[in-house]
This record gives sequence, C-alpha cells and structure tokens, in this order.
Amino acid sequence: MGVELTPAPAGYTVAVRALCEFTAKAGDLDLRFTPSPTAQEGIAGHGVVTARRGPHYQSEVSLSGDYGPLRVRGRADGYDPQLGQLEEIKTYRGELARMPDNHRRLHWAQLKIYGHLLCRQLGLARLRLALVYFDIGSQQETVLHEEHDAAELQTYFEQQCALFLCWAEQEMAQRAARDAALSALSFPHAEFRAGQRQLAEAMYKASARGCCLLAQAPTGIGKTVGSLFPLLKASAAHKLDKVFFLAAKTSGRQMALDALAIIARAATAAAPAATMAAPALPLRVLELVARSSACEHPELACHGDSCPLARGFYDRLPAARAAALRAGTLDQATLRTVALAHQVCPYYLCSEMARWCDVVIGDYNYYFDSGAMLHSLTLLNDWKVAVLVDEAHNMVSRARKMYSAELEHAGLRMLRKSAPEALKKPLDRVQRAWNVLEKEQQADYQPYAELPEKFMAALQNAANAIAAHQAEHPAQSDPALLEFYFAALQFNRLADSFGQHSLFDISKRGGTASRPDSLLCIRNIVPAPFLRPRFEASHTTALFSATLSPWNYFCDTLGMPADTAWVDVESPFAAEQLAVRVAGHISTRYQHRARSLAPIAALIGAQYARQPGNYLAFFSSFDYMEQAAEQFAQGHPQVPQWRQQRRMDEAARAAFLARFSHDSAGVGFAVLGGSFGEGIDLPGARLIGAFIATLGLPQLNPVNEQIRQRMDAIFGAGYDYAYLFPGMQKVVQAAGRVIRTQTDRGTVYLIDDRFGRPEIARLLPAWWRVEPAERG
Repeated sequence: MGVELTPAPAGYTVAVRALCEFTAKAGDLDLRFTPSPTAQEGIAGHGVVTARRGPHYQSEVSLSGDYGPLRVRGRADGYDPQLGQLEEIKTYRGELARMPDNHRRLHWAQLKIYGHLLCRQLGLARLRLALVYFDIGSQQETVLHEEHDAAELQTYFEQQCALFLCWAEQEMAQRAARDAALSALSFPHAEFRAGQRQLAEAMYKASARGCCLLAQAPTGIGKTVGSLFPLLKASAAHKLDKVFFLAAKTSGRQMALDALAIIARAATAAAPAATMAAPALPLRVLELVARSSACEHPELACHGDSCPLARGFYDRLPAARAAALRAGTLDQATLRTVALAHQVCPYYLCSEMARWCDVVIGDYNYYFDSGAMLHSLTLLNDWKVAVLVDEAHNMVSRARKMYSAELEHAGLRMLRKSAPEALKKPLDRVQRAWNVLEKEQQADYQPYAELPEKFMAALQNAANAIAAHQAEHPAQSDPALLEFYFAALQFNRLADSFGQHSLFDISKRGGTASRPDSLLCIRNIVPAPFLRPRFEASHTTALFSATLSPWNYFCDTLGMPADTAWVDVESPFAAEQLAVRVAGHISTRYQHRARSLAPIAALIGAQYARQPGNYLAFFSSFDYMEQAAEQFAQGHPQVPQWRQQRRMDEAARAAFLARFSHDSAGVGFAVLGGSFGEGIDLPGARLIGAFIATLGLPQLNPVNEQIRQRMDAIFGAGYDYAYLFPGMQKVVQAAGRVIRTQTDRGTVYLIDDRFGRPEIARLLPAWWRVEPAERG
C-alpha cells in the first residue's frame, strides 16, 4: 500500500533503498541545482567502475533477509571476495565536497544494510564497506572505506527495521481495513443512471482481466462516479495498491474529489452506528498540484539556507506524514494546512504522500510524462495500479506536447551575451551550427528527415559544459542559462529516441535577412512508443470520454495493447431530446466564409425568434467568430450577445459562463476547441442550443501537412488521423454542452454542407436523429 510496502507470503517486503529513505533521511530539503547524471550516464558510470575490477568481482549481487515479519531485499552494486569488500557505487558531477551530508548518510545506510545481508548470506564475521563515488566528467573514483563486524551491521539492520516495522504494521492494518470496507461498499445512489452500470461493469471487467479499456461514454451518465466506484471495488477484489485518477483540467480533479466524497458519505450513512468510532471508508485520497501552485515562498530557493520550510524538512517529515494520513482526504487546502502546521514544504509533503495514499488525483503528466512521478514510483515499488484517464480525447494532443521539444534562436543570442566566460565557446559552437541551418533553409518552414548531426553534437557539448559549470558553481543561478539547459536536455533526450514517430523542423520567426530568428523543434507526431510502457506498467488503464471514436485512432496513436477492450456506452438520452439539424446549404470552407456570414446570422436569428433562450455559437477561429458576431449584431441588434476573447483568464471565463443563467437569453460566440467547447456544464435553461459553423478541422498549414504525411506513412489514413477525426471530436464535444440531464431539451445546428456526407455522419453519436435545417 505504501511506497515501500508490499505483502509477501512470509510477511512484508521492503526494498533496501526504500527502507533507508524512510528511516535514514534527515536534515534539510536541498534542491539547489547541481546537474546530476542522467539515467543512461549513471548506468554507463556503473559499467566503467565494475569493468575496472578483476574477473573475480561479482556485480549486481541479489540479497535478502528477514526481521520478524519484514522481508528486506535488494541488489548490491558489487562484491570483491578476495578483498572481502562490498561496494555501493554512486555517480555524480562537480565537487564531491558539495554533496549534502544527508545524501552521504543515506548512501552509508544503504551500504550497511547490504553489508548485513551479505554477512548473513555468506556467514562472514567481518566486512569492508566501500562507498565508491564516480565523477561522470573526470571518470575518476573517490572511495570511502569503513570496516565493520557482522554484529555491528546486524545491530544497525535491526534498528532500521524496527523503525520501519512499526509503520509497516500500521499500514498493513489500514490496508486490511480499507479492503474490508471496499469489499462491502455499495453504490452511493439508489440506482445507476442509464448507461452508468454498463460503464462500471466494463471498468470492473477490465481490472478482472488485467487489460486496458477504451470507454466511450456520453455526457450526463455520471462517468466520474461510474469509473471510480468499480475500481474501488476492484482494489479489494484484485489486490490493487493504488488508483490513479488523471484529469486534463483542474475541474476534472475537483469532480473526482466530489465523487469520492459522495462515495464516502454513502458508506458512512450505510454503516452501523456502533462502527462510527472509525471512518466507515478508511480511504486515503490525495490531490496532486503543480509546484507553482503549491509553493509558499516562490521567491526563495529550495534549500535550508533560504527557505524555512526546507530547513529540517526530513526531521519534521515523520510527524507531518502521520498527521496528513489522519486527515483522510488531502485536497490542496487540507494538505497545505497540515504542512504549515508542521513547518514543512506543502509541495514536497504532497510528493511524499503519493507513496501512502490509496487514490491519487492529478494531471496526465504525473503518469505519462517522461519524468512522471507516479510512473517512477510504480516501477520502483512494484505497485499494482489502476489508471483512470478522464476526458481521454485530449490524450493525443497532450502526449505529443510531452514528447516534443523546442529551442529559440533569439534566446540563445541573448544568453551568449550574459553567459559566463567558460561557456561562451560551447554556446558559440551551437550558434555557428544553427546559423548554417538557417542559411540552408529554403522556406519559412522546413522539415528534415534526419537530425542535423553537427548541430546536435554542438548542443550536447554545450549541455555538458553547462552541467559541469553548474556543478562547480551551484550557488550561481542564472534563470536564462538554466532555461536553455533544460530545453537542451529535453532536446537531447528526444534525439536519443528519434524515429518515425517524430519529426525535426525549423520555422522562421522573424528577425532580419542577415540575422533571422528561428525555432527548432523535435515534434512528436505519434506518442505510441513513449506511452506503450506506461500502459504495460499498470494492471489496467481505462481511458474514457464522450468522444473516443473511432477506437482504432486512439489505440494506434497512443500505443495501447492489442488486448485493449472497447465499450460504447449507450446514451441515457432519447433522440427526441435533441433536434440535430444540418445546414447543408452553407459552406464554411475558408474561401467561402465571407458569403457564409449572412446565412449563418439569418439561421441563428430565425432559431432565436422561434425559441428565445441561451445559445452558444462556435466558429473555427477568432477572426471568423468576430465577423459572424458583427454580422449577427447588425441584423439582430435586439438579441443580447457576448463573445469569447483571446487569452481570457479564469475570472473572464467565469464571467462569460455567468451570462448563461436560468433567466437570461442571448447568444454567446466562441471558438471551437477553446475554453467553452468542452468541460463546461450548463444544464436546463442555461443552454438550450448550439450552432457549430465548422467541421473543426485543424488548420491547413505546413506542420499539419507533415503530420498528415507521417500518419499516412504509418497508418495509411493520413487525412482522417490528422484532420477529420480530431476535428469531429471537437464538434461532438461542443454539441454535448446542450443536453446535460435527462430532462434537458435542445437544438444543435451543424453548419456546413460536408456534415451531410456519409463518412462524416458515421462519426456523429448513434443516438442523434439528424435532419436537414430549414433555411433561415
């Protein structure tokens, strides 16, 4: 259930590293930037060290031992039987003297635990321990030695295990109580909504089979409760350690918190009064939030010399962790209260609590991004997890961004002026290689089949130089330098896995003929190779949304397993609730937009005259929307209207939605695919109709044409995968704003002659009854 704890036949199993992180970490939180080796560099560094040892040297020594019901296991880096020496190898950059003391103590703790396990396994009376620090830059070793009797190591081992065992027994008791409560859990409402039972059954069956699921489920059936409830039941039945609920937006996280509160209240109401001394549903829930939202002192650096909440963080963590677990549901506000009461950083307390909570709610990136925390913890602790992905039609575009990288030439030019002297030559090499690319560029946008070798070599060299400089000067913090460094790191990481799933391109961004500015991009097109391991790491991953059709588009682009299940949940709505009309006499193609404005305004005006109320009108761009709104205002000045603005903040978006009241009437003009095309709830009279004057097709431009060509080469359906399917998902999402409950009634106009085509009609919801519209 927790980070380090997994049930085993003989008791509880804990990894050596996890045991020591729990018991031996002390002192300050220290996140001063010192470039650490990458995973690949760390592996290579271990290989260099072990290759220097003799033929008798034993690498990756598997060790395990027991302390009462606790089983401790791990792999020691190396053992030299001739020297009687056990080694723990740590790679680093920069000056070893700057390594925080608490890191060194943690390393010694791990080595001592391994030492005891080896003495027990081989019957050794004495052992030499060697902590080997390997500098990635200089390839030099620094070796620290300690000699220990087996009895001394046993005492240390027993002390650490005793510290952990008290916590472990508490956690296992909580796990047993949780599973008992979840086994007895009843659905929180008197009955399922139409379609909700079908969704819940599909979720549970996917967990039973241990497969992934694509679930297309219409809005209004209660998808959040309908997905969380069956996975909570499955947690007990299928021995799940965690449920991760991942949302695209803050509103999605709140819906999950609300759904879990409903489930908990229902469990409490159903529990006998005699059991009220303890929670009826002992479920630990955590909301993950971004560091920018959780940080109390953004103006301070993350180390004990600067921030009071980092000072002594690990000393105060045990009490803060215990208090947080007593809180039950740790939304952002609750966790902040606990953290500040114990004077620890809320963000890093939140990261710690992800190890100990049953349901973790957060953004997609916490599991699917390249450095995703929840995925890393799942692998480290061998958790059995279920992953729920809300509004999953967003996954393709979001995942593409996760595995893309950009570099701006203007930023490099500015950095070269202020960079330390030691970094000017490496940055100049990048500049010269970049200049060559710009001189060779024939058009404003140019894709490349391969990565430019000279530029990539220069960029890698510059990144290494910056890493070495920062390791030697950790107190210096130049935001521009670090920004470029992190962008270069991401660029180099993606270059290592560059293939048909991505493309490299250069876009001109202004400047002058003699000094152009450009943007370099490794642009992911198909996230499948990156996401496939994430699906494999979970017991089950369920993606659900009102628009997941056609299913093969998502399976192909996201890399879902071959045995992924698919369910198209029946709609709870009747065709009589929604009048869907196609205005086939109007073309919204770019070349026809000017002459489409008058008939669109007439159509909106005629519908409003027949049935006054609140409507949304969606267009493909802000320019098109503004032109249509002006045309409508001229012909129908008596009808209230309001418009979406570019770059609206949260308050402005709230004000826009507030215009849709139960007593108001008018037309809101918006852009399809923007803030108001999905994820908003305007039931009843708050919204009685929508006009969708576009197929939602992505803009025809060189980038999208490259995506089309790549999709065609990989899947043989370039236009559909690049344009049609993403566009129609936006259309159906926008139309889904109209009917929200089983008592709603409304009208949707699909404005474009192409909506009448069979290949387009097949992508519309099956329960719609589509009719031609009367001319306005």
